[in-house]
This record gives sequence, C-alpha cells and structure tokens, in this order.
Amino acid sequence: MIKTYYTRKNLIKLALAMFYSFIIIFTGICLDANYVLVSKKNPIAAIGAMLNFEPIKCSASGFVLLVLVAIHISVFIGLFLYERQYAIVNGKKKYGVKMIFTYLLSFIACAVLSLGLGIIIQHPLSAENIKNVLTFTYQSICLATIIYVVLFAIIGGILMFVTNYLLIDKPFRSLDKNEEIIIGDDDLSADVTANFDSNEVSPVASGVIGGAGVGGASEAVVRQAEQLDDREKVFPGLSSIDVIYDGYTVDKVETDNYNLDEICVKFRNYLAKVEKLYFDLDTIRYFVSGFGATKFMILEGLSGTGKSSLPRYFAKFIQAECLFIPIQATWRDKTSLVGYFNDFSKIYSETEFLNKLYNANYNPDVIHIFVLDEMNISRVEYYFADFLSVLEYPEDERKLKIMQLPYGFIAPAKLEDGFLQIPTNTLFVGTANKDDSTFTITDKVYDRAITIDFDDRNIPFEVKEEVEPIKVSYSHLENLYLQAKENTDYQLTEAELAKFVTITDLIKEKFDITFGNRILNQIQNIVPVFMACGGSKEDALDFLLSRKVISKIEGRFEDYVKSALKELLALMKKTYGVNVLKRSEKTVESLMRRL
Repeated sequence: MIKTYYTRKNLIKLALAMFYSFIIIFTGICLDANYVLVSKKNPIAAIGAMLNFEPIKCSASGFVLLVLVAIHISVFIGLFLYERQYAIVNGKKKYGVKMIFTYLLSFIACAVLSLGLGIIIQHPLSAENIKNVLTFTYQSICLATIIYVVLFAIIGGILMFVTNYLLIDKPFRSLDKNEEIIIGDDDLSADVTANFDSNEVSPVASGVIGGAGVGGASEAVVRQAEQLDDREKVFPGLSSIDVIYDGYTVDKVETDNYNLDEICVKFRNYLAKVEKLYFDLDTIRYFVSGFGATKFMILEGLSGTGKSSLPRYFAKFIQAECLFIPIQATWRDKTSLVGYFNDFSKIYSETEFLNKLYNANYNPDVIHIFVLDEMNISRVEYYFADFLSVLEYPEDERKLKIMQLPYGFIAPAKLEDGFLQIPTNTLFVGTANKDDSTFTITDKVYDRAITIDFDDRNIPFEVKEEVEPIKVSYSHLENLYLQAKENTDYQLTEAELAKFVTITDLIKEKFDITFGNRILNQIQNIVPVFMACGGSKEDALDFLLSRKVISKIEGRFEDYVKSALKELLALMKKTYGVNVLKRSEKTVESLMRRL
C-alpha cells in the first residue's frame, strides 16, 4: 500500500528538527572546555559562562553521547510526524490512547538508543564521568534551545519582511475586515462579495474591467476581497479536509485481486449469508457491470425489494465509501446537493455531499458511492441537471461550478477557480419508486443511466461457504473493466451487432423510437464487462433492449401499438429464439396485456 505520510508541512518540521540537532552539536563543540576546534573566547562559551555553566572537558565518548542525543531528537520528530500522519490518513484518532502509546514508545526507544548507548560506551565507565557527560549534554541542549529560538525569530522576521516587500502590490487579507486595498490611484469601490450569489461574473471577478463597467472608472479598481474571512471560515469543512491531507492525495490503497466474476459471486453470497438479502446472479452482474458503462445507475421498482440496500452493502462488501442522500420534495436546483454561499453570514453553507465529493478528490483510488434515495420524489432534471451533463464530459473536464470566487480570495486547495472536480472514482446510484407520490423520470435521465428493475421478490437460498468483505480499489476495478472491454472474445462482433440492430430498426420503424449513439456506446461497453462478470452476450443485450428501448413504448395506447408489439415479439423469437431475450419478451407481453 502506497500512501503519502510525509507531507510538505511535515518535511518542513523535520528540516527544522534537523537544524536544531545541528545547533546542539555545534553548541557542544563551543562549550567543550578543551577548545580543540574553536577559540576559548568564542561567543557561545561566553554566554555559557554568563549562565554559570560548569566548564567541562569532554572526551571523545562524551561527544558521541551528545551526537547520539542530537540525532535521535530528529529521529523522534520524524517518527512522531509519520505516526501522526498515518493516524490522520487512516481515519484513526491522532491523539487517541493507542496513538499516544505509540508516540511514547517511539520516545522511549530513541532515548534508550541515544542516552543508553551513549552511557555504555563511556570510558572510563565511572559515576563521575557519567555525571560530567550528562551535565555537558544538558548544558549544550539548554543553550542550543535558546540560540535556536533567537535565530528562528531573526530569520523568520527577515523572511516575513522580504516576502511582504516582494508582494507589496498584491492583495492581502488583513485582520481588519473593513480595510480596503486599493490598486491604482482612484478611490473607488466595488462589492465583489456579490459574486458569491449568482452564476454571473462581476467585472471585478472576471477581470473585465473598464470605464463603463464600473461607473466610468479606469482599470484601477478597489479590491475588497478582505471583506470575506479566510477560507477556513468561508469553507470550514473543505478547509479541514485540506488540513487532514495537507494538500497531498492518497494515490493507492490495498486491494484484493479478484476478477469480476468472483466479485459478483462473492457479493451475492455475502448478501445472502450476512445480510439475509437474496438476489439472482444476473441482477448482481447487471449492477457490477453497469458501472463499466456509466457512472450513474438507477435502481427502480417496488418498495422493499432491496433497491437501497444493494449499493449500501456493495460499498460495505468492497470497503468503499458510501453516502446516502435522502432526496426532499422541495429540491429545485444543485444547491440542495452542494450547498450555497450565505450572503448574510459570508459563509458557504456546506453539505455532507459536498464534503464527501471534495474528500474523493484526495482519495482517487477509493471508490465513493453516492446514493440518491427516492430520487424521483423531486424532479431529477432540476437538482441533478448539472451532474447529468458533466458526467458525460471527458474525465479531466468533469468539473462542477460551485460558486463564483471574488478577486483575491484564496479558495480551498481542490476548489480551483470555484470549480470542483468530479473524480472518476465517484459512482452515483439513484433509487426510484413507482407510485403516485413521485415524478416520472424522463428519457433524458434514463438515457444517461443504467437502469435496473426490482419487480420481483427473490427466493431465499442457503450459502454454506464462509464469506467476508473484500477490498477493491478503484484502480483495480477500472483495470478489470478495461481488460474486459479489450478482450475480443467478449466484444460484440459485427454480425452480432447487425443481428441486434434488426430489432432496434423495427422499433424505430413502428414506434419512432431512436437508437442513439449514447445507447450504442453503452451497449459496446457493458456487454464485454457483463461477459467478464460471468454472463452471456444475449442476457446483456436483453437487459439493455428491455430497459433502454422497449421501455419507452410504455404509455402508448394508439390502435397500431398492439399489432406492432406482436410483430416485435415475433421478430425477437425468430432472430434469437424463444426465451432467449426473456426480459424483453416479458416486457412486450406485459405491454400487450394492458392494451
């Protein structure tokens, strides 16, 4: 498992610890009453005399003890930073009982290796000599600490002066929130906080600054970015995530090397034995393979058939992150999911959904599943419209506009220019009931998703083998999908595709239902993955035909529909054989009974 435990801040702290160790050794050289390497009148020795330090002539073994102590101070700091970051990255309490015990153990180990080993090598090994070298070490550390603090203050002050002098013309958030920063000669004002409220970009925020745009002003415009608090106050949740990861992503996580077929079988058995939920194997295959075609899936059907439980326990089974979002009937736009900027408090109202999505950017190898529970209790096209569009973009362009940032405001690390990346490791699952209390899901939504029907209650079965959760990383799952798609034995041949197109051509001719490129791409992606899950090409085509094409005939009651359905049913049986496209035949027969 590869994780980044030494972050940029930790490396700076470690460097400062090493500098401190160097000062200890240098101070010891200056305090040594032998004065072998330095003059007797050196400034550090003079300071030691002022502090009434006892002059001690230190032997070579005494210096070894001092060097061991100095080195192990840096070693302990390095271990402490590593252990602390390990706790943070792995979701443990960094100051819990176990971690405090670990820190203490590291300290004792370093103390024993330095002081213990240093005392043992003393020559002569007498009480007086040990007392002298310990006193020498103590005095060196005390004076080195004073020197270190003084140097830190002096160097820090110089760096602060130089940095601010070089950036003197740049915007700066001062402690006084009402203080204005003026660029140029004109004393004008522009309220950039309005940029937080809408998608419109103000002249200041967008960089379009002109005379007419700001009441006849020239390019010199007053910047008021410091009217807002620091990002830690505007985005408290996102900023806390930045602190946890220190700007570094966790690139790789542990994974078990199961193939797709094994994952499906083990997951089905796990559901039956542990969770007492029973699904037919093809349903599990549709669920697992569906994410190989799209990042958005809809589980639709009767209440109590396991729609909500399936993604929840799948995340538990593969040890992925999962967030349930109960959809509310009042949701009208994306702010219900990702939050909004409160113009009164000047704080962004973050949601758990936003924080989890932001966290997913730091963990690209961890699968994150977002479940929109009862998603059609409100209109999906309203609150999820931005996601429907963005999910079809190329991977590096899947960015969601969160807000318009004002000029000079430094946003959280992963919120670049007000946009949040929707990483590829995020999977969206919506559950939908079919009753009078819900809205109809439109074809625009269905076309972009893989939809699974839950109409039947499955028969319980017994699992005798032991089943346990497994670990599946996103990179491993994507690699399995890629291998399946590149396997020529799993891909649809031209003859097989032409055979399928004869069915869709009849549907287009009789019902004017088009078979677009989006659906064709989904078919070409899901069929090989479904095969890798242990299924057959015919079952995959049957699943997609019934859900993507034939389902669109529902709700038509014209006179020609029944006869056209009979012709369609006959063509399916003639082309593939009876009961080969079982789902599609069942769907057509159900539609015919309603007419």
